[in-house]
Amino acid sequence: MDSAIDDIEFLARSAHRVGVLEALETSPHDRADLRAVTGASSPTMGRILSDFEHRRWIVREGRTYELTPLGEFVADRFLRLCAAMETEHKLRDIWQWLPREMEGFTVDLFADAVVSVPGPGYPYEPVERLTQLIQGTSRMRGFDTIVQKSINNEAVCDAVLSGMELEYVFSPTALEGTYAWNPERVQEVATSENCTVLVHDNLPDGDRCGLGIVDDRVGICCHDIATGALVAIIDTDAPAARAWALSVYERVRADATPIDETAFETFIEAS
Repeated sequence: MDSAIDDIEFLARSAHRVGVLEALETSPHDRADLRAVTGASSPTMGRILSDFEHRRWIVREGRTYELTPLGEFVADRFLRLCAAMETEHKLRDIWQWLPREMEGFTVDLFADAVVSVPGPGYPYEPVERLTQLIQGTSRMRGFDTIVQKSINNEAVCDAVLSGMELEYVFSPTALEGTYAWNPERVQEVATSENCTVLVHDNLPDGDRCGLGIVDDRVGICCHDIATGALVAIIDTDAPAARAWALSVYERVRADATPIDETAFETFIEAS
């Protein structure tokens, strides 16, 4: 194991070595190409190529270098580890809000996600990202237990009244809170032909996060458990993530109760 760790360290502590490995994984290159890609000096590149040849990771064919089958194996495994650690670094500070009850969730589904979190002195980035996603779609589906910020509620209302198709599952508390934000506005939207409102008493990860699906992206809204504040949005257009989100949403929707105009008025009166 010590020798394996030594080789991992050998690669990891040099961006130039990793760059050569990445370049050669794509196609053979000559020394000039590799210097241009990595920014390494001529002496540094000479040492890297010599070290790689010594390890039987590359061979030279004329002026070009290419990976051996052993080198391809190393490149595949090492670069996948690098990608995994990049994803881990991206999600590290919000891991506690990621889904635990939504069946099938895995971190790699959001490997290339856009992560929006409050920045120093500017706490509104998640709210603004959510608004962008709402305003940029023709159809939105999802579920959540949290009453969104008024700017997001307004964005949803404007979009629905402008023709966006909305199908959303609320917890009873979230629906009550959303209605309280602006009763006339919410009722106008909720009773629109292109809006379907549903209620669910036990949404998965209800105290942690919600799920939203727009035209070409899927997003997770992360909430502070104690305050309900929106602390992060992570969204991606990865097909696997979208397929997962749709399967989760359909299961939730199947157990939810549709609220038509009459039922909506009865629900609000009972609240």
